[in-house]
Amino acid sequence: MPRALTTEEVAALPAAFAAGARRAIAAGFDAVELHGAHGYLVHQFLSPLSNTRVDAYGGSAENRARLLLDIIRAVRAEVGDEFPVMVRLSASDWLDGGVTQESTAQVVTWARDAGADFFDISSGGMLPAHVPLAPAYQVPFARYVKENTGALVGAVGLITDAHQAEEILTSGDADVVLAARQFLRDPHFPLNAAIALGVHLDYWPAQHRRARPDVSR
Repeated sequence: MPRALTTEEVAALPAAFAAGARRAIAAGFDAVELHGAHGYLVHQFLSPLSNTRVDAYGGSAENRARLLLDIIRAVRAEVGDEFPVMVRLSASDWLDGGVTQESTAQVVTWARDAGADFFDISSGGMLPAHVPLAPAYQVPFARYVKENTGALVGAVGLITDAHQAEEILTSGDADVVLAARQFLRDPHFPLNAAIALGVHLDYWPAQHRRARPDVSR
């Protein structure tokens, strides 16, 4: 059966995350992302719906964010000043008493001060909830965090079309569009998006050159 971590066990977690970041660098990755969303461990500390601790990691917003901030500081110390450190956050639990966009903006402010560079703004995943799914339904969360913190943010959530993604960027709602599921559906999504937006590509994989839009045969 699951049990609550002891205070000492929680305090040991940042070093484990730092070790993971060290392995990521050794494996050749160009950045690391700390997952603080979707009901995973860090989100369980951030959300009042799941964090009922009475030690230094529970209670106030500052205490509930303590683990994430300690992880960011540990990872930053491990990877150095120039290596990108990203954080994924759920900006709403979609339930009363849970994480909100306002509380998330505060966490982002603290996290940026602790050494995080970029924030991937998602939502949900802590407990079953009604989520009003619609194209780009999570973009308003990214916009809110960006407008209220000045941080670099990424938008996610049913972003499936090139023009839709471009509008999110040109409107200033987010700095980056993250479209993982669309990449799974269509591995050539970046190429198709570039063509749809009229972007000239000076690189074509050799096996795709006959498919260039300027080649009719």
